[in-house]
Amino acid sequence: VQLQASGGGLVQAGGSLRLSCAASGRTFSRYTMGWFRQVPGKERELVAAISWIGSTYYADPVKGRFTISRDNAKNTVYLQMNSMKPEDTAVYYCAARQGATMTGPYHYWGQGTQVTVSS
Repeated sequence: VQLQASGGGLVQAGGSLRLSCAASGRTFSRYTMGWFRQVPGKERELVAAISWIGSTYYADPVKGRFTISRDNAKNTVYLQMNSMKPEDTAVYYCAARQGATMTGPYHYWGQGTQVTVSS
């Protein structure tokens, strides 16, 4: 599966952004999808994930502020980011894995999209 992320940009603290990740392939609905982020000098971290059966996972720093969703008809996964904070600044990546486990290794990666939150 090939992934194409978009929607990054510059936003003020307290603002919102929505990231999109379009996937190729006919079996998108069977993939668990995740959004990761990475800042220089730190490991890439899982921010949110949604399994192919619709279960969701959120990392503690984003709970209550970020929402992951998917539209299988459009082969697209979204990350709605609200009440953003400067510490959300990072390069965001979408990723896919087969199976329903949301925190396992991901095998397919899109290119990153930069998100910058100004204070």
